[in-house]
Amino acid sequence: MTEQSHPSAYHFAVIRRAIDLIDGAGPEPLALDDLAAEMHMSPAHFQRVFSRWVGVSPKRYQQYLTLDHAKTLLRDRFTTLDTAVEVGLSGSGRLHDLFLRWEAMSPGEFARAGAGLTIRYGWFDSPFGKALAMGTDRGLCGLAFAEETGEAAAMDDLRARWPEATYVEDADAIAPWVDAALAMRGESRLHLIGAPFQIKVWEALLNIPSGQVTTYSEIAQAVGNPRAVRAVGTAVGRNPVSWLIPCHRALRKSGGLGGYHWGLPVKRAMLAYEAARRDAAS
Repeated sequence: MTEQSHPSAYHFAVIRRAIDLIDGAGPEPLALDDLAAEMHMSPAHFQRVFSRWVGVSPKRYQQYLTLDHAKTLLRDRFTTLDTAVEVGLSGSGRLHDLFLRWEAMSPGEFARAGAGLTIRYGWFDSPFGKALAMGTDRGLCGLAFAEETGEAAAMDDLRARWPEATYVEDADAIAPWVDAALAMRGESRLHLIGAPFQIKVWEALLNIPSGQVTTYSEIAQAVGNPRAVRAVGTAVGRNPVSWLIPCHRALRKSGGLGGYHWGLPVKRAMLAYEAARRDAAS
C-alpha cells in the first residue's frame, strides 16, 4: 500500500475519541486534565496535539464539537446560494489559498461508466484520518475518508462508481493534487464524473466558503429546481470528492447535520476544524 504522510494524520484519531467523550459528557465541557486523562495523554501533550491540528485550545474547540454547533453555524454563518457558478462546467475558482481548476465529463462520457479511463489511486494520511484518492489525467475524481467505513468499503464504494475504468495503484501520480487539496493551498485539479444534475449540485457546493454552511433547500434553489430537495440530498451524498467539494457544509434547514457518506463524526470534525481555523485567523 502506497501512503503519503500528513502532519495531522495521527491527530484525527485523537479528535475522533474526543468527540465521543465530549458527547458523553453532556452540556458541561470537560476540563483539560480530565479530557487528557481519558485519552491517556498528559495535559501538555494533549494541548500541543490540539494546537497543531486546529490552532485553538481544547476548551474552545469543544464548543465546535457540541451537537448544537450546526444550529449556531446556520444562525451565524449561513451562505445564501442564490445563483449557480456563472463560468460554466469548465470554470475555475479560488478557495482560500487553493487555486482549483475543474472540468466535468460530458453526459456521454458519464454514461460509459468509466470505460476507456485510467484511474490512478493511492492512500494518503489526512487531517481526518486515512484518505483514498483517485484521479484521471485531468484531475482528482475521488476522495474518500475511511476512518468510519473502513478501507475496503471506501475502495469498493469509489470503484463501483466507474466500474468500467482501469485502476492503477500510483499515489505519486496524484500526490501533488492531493497535497494541495488537503492543505488548501497551491493548485489542485478536479475531474468531476457524474450525471448533469449531480454536477450542478457539486458546482453549487463549491460556492460555499470555508467555515460557512448552507441548506439542502438553498442548494435546490441555486440549481434552479427548488422542489428537488430530496434529489439534491441524494446528489450531495454521491459527491465523490469529499472535502474539496464541501458536501459537509450542507445542513438540514432545521439545523440538523443531515447525513454524511463517510460518517457523521468525520462531518462534525470537518465543520469544527474549519470554524476553529477561521476564528483563529480572524
